[in-house]
Amino acid sequence: MTTAATRRSDRRVSPVFLGILAVTAVTGWATWTGFADQPGFAVFLFVTAAWIVSLCLHEYAHARTALHSGDISIGAKGYLTLNPLKYTHALLSIVLPVVFVIMGGIGLPGGAVFIERGRIRGRWRHSLISAAGPLTNVLFAAVCTAPFWLDALDGVPVHFRYALAFLALLQVTAAILNFLPVPGLDGYGVLEPWLSHGFRRQVEPLAPFGLLIVFALLWLPAVNGVFFDVVHSILSALGIHEFETYCGLELFRFWQDTNGRCSVVA
Repeated sequence: MTTAATRRSDRRVSPVFLGILAVTAVTGWATWTGFADQPGFAVFLFVTAAWIVSLCLHEYAHARTALHSGDISIGAKGYLTLNPLKYTHALLSIVLPVVFVIMGGIGLPGGAVFIERGRIRGRWRHSLISAAGPLTNVLFAAVCTAPFWLDALDGVPVHFRYALAFLALLQVTAAILNFLPVPGLDGYGVLEPWLSHGFRRQVEPLAPFGLLIVFALLWLPAVNGVFFDVVHSILSALGIHEFETYCGLELFRFWQDTNGRCSVVA
């Protein structure tokens, strides 16, 4: 068994991750109860902490799938502890995705864990390792949207409803962007094992810039409009109104003046 090759300490959940979970729980409670004097600040901390949790789970899914596919070096790298500080590029994996959320309200994917692909046999396994991360975002999105499509939000405080809607939007955008077949993103990683060696060599130099290219394209009004039309169509089908995600973003950006536009339920 591949798990036998990892020490128990390699699989112990990191105090750093537990701390992030604690911040998520406390700020979620503050958002729900209205305990905080500044609900926007509570929403900001809650969404940011929950977003980081999802990023950790995304990378954990890659690592865990790689471990069971044959890369027994994963444990020693610390990836199974859910500690974001153990990632190959903590800046790309955590800091930049949070900055992108603040700048544009987009759940842009971050960096990735380093997997020794030479230890893994079989194209299906390579594809599954790449798909595991964005599938985690899909699962996280399902959890966030469940209260909406189950009509389980009667009596729920409006600030928490808006925060949950915005968090759902981040997960949907992250899932879509991660599955794009762009070199450097997980979608391309799913397809790569099935492509010719010559083609892979030609596009390999683009991999370090794939994420930046996607981000640059999203700043184009036409591309951004089409992208968010798709996102809001998905969320609408799951019971989340565009007004709710808009208000979630407005609360998240607590330093801006919303002029009371989101003070009531749509």
